[in-house]
Amino acid sequence: MLSIQTIRERTDDVRQSLRDRHSDAPLDAILELDEGRRALLADVERMRRDRNEAARLIGAAKDAAERQRLIDAQRAVSADLDGLEGRLRETERELDALLLYVPNLPHPDVPIGLEADSVVILEGDGTGREARLGTPIPIAHAPHPEAIAGLLPHWELGVNLGILDFERGTKISGAPFYILRGDGARLQRALITWMLDVHREQGYLEIYPPVLVREEMLVGTGQLPKFANTMFHAEGTDLWLIPTAEVPVTNMYRDEILDAPSVPLRHVAYTPCFRHEQFSAGREVRGIKRGYQFDKVEMVQFTEPEHSWVALHALLEDALAIIRPLGLRYRVLRLATGDLTFASAMTYDIEVWAPGANEWLEVSSVSNFLDFQARRANLRYRDAAGRVQHLHTLNGSGVALPRTLAAILEAHQQPDGSVLLPEVLRPYLGGMARLERQP
Repeated sequence: MLSIQTIRERTDDVRQSLRDRHSDAPLDAILELDEGRRALLADVERMRRDRNEAARLIGAAKDAAERQRLIDAQRAVSADLDGLEGRLRETERELDALLLYVPNLPHPDVPIGLEADSVVILEGDGTGREARLGTPIPIAHAPHPEAIAGLLPHWELGVNLGILDFERGTKISGAPFYILRGDGARLQRALITWMLDVHREQGYLEIYPPVLVREEMLVGTGQLPKFANTMFHAEGTDLWLIPTAEVPVTNMYRDEILDAPSVPLRHVAYTPCFRHEQFSAGREVRGIKRGYQFDKVEMVQFTEPEHSWVALHALLEDALAIIRPLGLRYRVLRLATGDLTFASAMTYDIEVWAPGANEWLEVSSVSNFLDFQARRANLRYRDAAGRVQHLHTLNGSGVALPRTLAAILEAHQQPDGSVLLPEVLRPYLGGMARLERQP
């Protein structure tokens, strides 16, 4: 969360941030509560001093009548003080609750606008050639790859190969669930294992966390209280299904003070993820691109404040290390303010081209949250000088399935209907080089 000091001292910046994000927050109510809290705090502190002074005078009084008078006066002060302290606690609870609805401040380099105002900063053609754009291209004006006649979308190709079963998935759980069969399930497992191995070699510690978490964990990372309708809650419990491994991994160190030598920390986790997506009918939701359940490998970093922007760009490179060997056309976007997540100060999205569906698919988001999540989850460390500070947190998908799987199927389909598999995955598939129709 933003500190109340930031909101108080940079009110105009916070208001502008809300406009840029096309978001809202109870800013006026927060400022009013803060003013009332400070007035109550001043009264409480004054009355505490008066009570302490009365106690000193009672101890020094020689006359019994005078002592009794002072005791009676102290009791009256204590009763008033108890009432004021109760009002102060209630005001602070109300203030803390409203602060949870204020999003993070975007970095000055984040483009202002909605999704169409995001910019392309890097492009790769899938053959090893990559162009870093000196002048970012607005996504609305970025050229799309040429459509290739005859290529099938993955929802047709996967059914033809016998690796995707939509009918039985729907029979079991309803739309938009599906089943991966045979070599399709095997390919998904190979992708996950390979991704984890790559990130472990990059220096990440592998974590296997719970996928059900308590409500306060989602408050810590910023999904609650504002976005409860996008998640699944286990009725009758305090447990929620995670929308991303970011939630349990980020909260691993909540309410702890880490020692400076242990920071930075870099963790990677595979989990299934669950999101209550809002679907509309049409081509844009066909296939396995969007669903209530999906698999993802997630990287999470905890850094010192002065190193988090360098860490963001290193994290982006760690995610690209997964995309580059897969032979997919890709691009990197710097998201505009209106497309940022609630907690992010800057986000880069990696998209891959699905030539059969003729569209870009987002497979990774790489974000710096600064101390926003750390304040909510009480993530702290002791620096070399012995001062306790909030950590900065970052995360990035490394990467998300099943969109990556869909892009692989579409980009590497062959004229005979088979799919040539990326070489990096073949050792994880027992040497299998292509997907062919299975019974």
